Amino acid sequence: MLNSIEIAKEVFKIEAESINHLSKNLDDNFTKAIELILNTKGRCVVSGMGKSGHIGAKIAATFASTGTPSFFIHPGEALHGDLGMLTCDDILIAISNSGETEELLKIIPVIKRRKIPLIVMSGNLKSTLAKQGDICLNISITKEACPLNLAPMSSTTATLVMGDALAAALMKARNFKPDDFALFHPGGSLGRKLLTKVKDLMVSDNLPIVHPETEFNDLVNVMTSGKLGLCIVLENEKLIGIITDGDLRRALKANDKPRFDFKAREIMSTNPKLVDADAMASEAEEIMLKYKIKEIVVGKKEKVVGIIQLYAIGNV
Repeated sequence: MLNSIEIAKEVFKIEAESINHLSKNLDDNFTKAIELILNTKGRCVVSGMGKSGHIGAKIAATFASTGTPSFFIHPGEALHGDLGMLTCDDILIAISNSGETEELLKIIPVIKRRKIPLIVMSGNLKSTLAKQGDICLNISITKEACPLNLAPMSSTTATLVMGDALAAALMKARNFKPDDFALFHPGGSLGRKLLTKVKDLMVSDNLPIVHPETEFNDLVNVMTSGKLGLCIVLENEKLIGIITDGDLRRALKANDKPRFDFKAREIMSTNPKLVDADAMASEAEEIMLKYKIKEIVVGKKEKVVGIIQLYAIGNV
């Protein structure tokens, strides 16, 4: 009977070994490639055929979204006019595991004639393509994860990882920050969170505020009318605690006989987490997820200006 789990584990093992092999083969050419890309005035154009092309398109997309202007060009289409998309200020990254991909080799003379720098990603450093490259990145593997050792599996994984390594190094070199990432992803949830500030989502009107000596009945009324599932405890306009509906339930269950005579001071959680109104919503979300809380007080130096809830960020 086919043991699909064992097959999957074998694929994971072979592809992991391929990545380790990739790491061992890394040399100064990687650093040179980074420097070349950083110093180019134009775009980093990526090209590859077949499975290498699919991976190349992903690499170009990753570059473009992380601060390196880039696009993918199909070598077949390049032969029929799309080479005009490249300028002499651009760089071409040509991907071919064998290094003998016919469609890529046919565009190399034009690339050379126009003096466009060529970075080659290949598993065969002695190949025709590798010898034509100004820089060659070694993506060789010892074995494909394909049971027949034919279909590109480990080789495409190695190519993808090399592309990710380039993108990560370029991000570091450019000091690419979350705010920069958000500017390139305004339509996505992550981008909106990174562009949205806490003050854009916080509740600031009619805050459920109680005094440390506020009694149970009044506390419940304030929490109910506030519709946030909590109360903020202020003393002389300074934040000293917070009471959630969970705190209320725990207080009621603390004794065999439920108490209804306690005051806010007795059940409040002290040292509540604070976030600045000008902080990004993603920062507030990170704090809430870290401490497993659903709301956080907005303010500065114990001065409260609002409350932001996790669900509000989730709806961005």
